[in-house]
Amino acid sequence: MKLRQGYLADFVSLLFPELCAACNESLMANEQLICTGCLYNLPFTDFHLQPDNIVARQFWGKISLEGAYALYYFTKGGKIQNLMHQFKYKGVHQLGNLLGNIAGEQLIKNDVFKTVDIIIPVPLHKKRLQQRGYNQSACFADGLAQKLNAIADDNNLVRLSATETQTHKSRFARFENMQDVFIVKNPERLAGKHVLLVDDIITTGSTLEACGAQLLKVEGLKLSIATIAYTTADSSMIIYIQLIQAI
Repeated sequence: MKLRQGYLADFVSLLFPELCAACNESLMANEQLICTGCLYNLPFTDFHLQPDNIVARQFWGKISLEGAYALYYFTKGGKIQNLMHQFKYKGVHQLGNLLGNIAGEQLIKNDVFKTVDIIIPVPLHKKRLQQRGYNQSACFADGLAQKLNAIADDNNLVRLSATETQTHKSRFARFENMQDVFIVKNPERLAGKHVLLVDDIITTGSTLEACGAQLLKVEGLKLSIATIAYTTADSSMIIYIQLIQAI
């Protein structure tokens, strides 16, 4: 019976092969979600080795952070864009746990992130959550929590209103769009804790800044930030990243 089931599984995989979420090539029998080649060759930032990295500098003078991090560089038309599209819009929520595990294995090597107590995802409004079926940032938080030995809490930071899409807004417009959108329901649970605020991708950082500003109102709270990907409108940076990927 087991042999027949194995043959059936092989036959189904020939007709409907599982594809890598990053490169869209067929996965081998022992691969899941992302192929081995992509797992090792995606554009890692190594920001866990750089305390004053690009993400950290983005928040200088805005909110106080213990540490800031992004796992990958995002470039238009690249593999990370493919991966994020599968994750956010195609229902492949399992990617969140996998990417959280990968990021967590890096962050546990950094003394700052070793002290994280609670991981909080940027919340979705309840209408958006119903439409999508899951919060991609919460999936990422769960994967991180497993590696950082921390608690993932997706109920304390709440989005009060559904904002317009941020995609085509300027930095100032994004900041204005995020004002008075978030609240902390139970600040006493976070008092004196090191909180890691996580999101799927960072561009201008306005959403993370708005969330962080609310969290930092909690007495004694220390804040760090982590995302799956970092993107920039700086064309010179994009060209540099593409050159690095080509080497």
